[in-house]
Amino acid sequence: QLQLVESGGGLVQPGGSLRLSCTASGATLEDYGIGWFRQAPGKEREGVSCISATGRAINYADSVKGRFTISRDYAKKTVYLQMNSLKPVDTAVYYCAADTFGRCPDNLAVLEAVADHWGQGTQVTVSS
Repeated sequence: QLQLVESGGGLVQPGGSLRLSCTASGATLEDYGIGWFRQAPGKEREGVSCISATGRAINYADSVKGRFTISRDYAKKTVYLQMNSLKPVDTAVYYCAADTFGRCPDNLAVLEAVADHWGQGTQVTVSS
């Protein structure tokens, strides 16, 4: 059974950077599409980015384009989210999720609906 564990969250000043990791156990990640999602206090969860099983499809939410980069390391069974130029509005709990069919759709809400494995989340706080 695939299990996902997020790490790398923390407190950072505006303009700073963090790299989140989503590491698999119980199975490899190579067949799964992976998405990053976030939920701020009092707000609905939203899609941030995704990468397909092959790595050929990558998508970002408009709010993070040009600042965040998703990548995957098959050998380490890990998907990363490099977050640069962080803003206070990026403050949220960040979750990774896996899609058994390896997808990374243009519409991240679709991935959110079909993902069948979720991590427990990692807190990112952007504040001075």
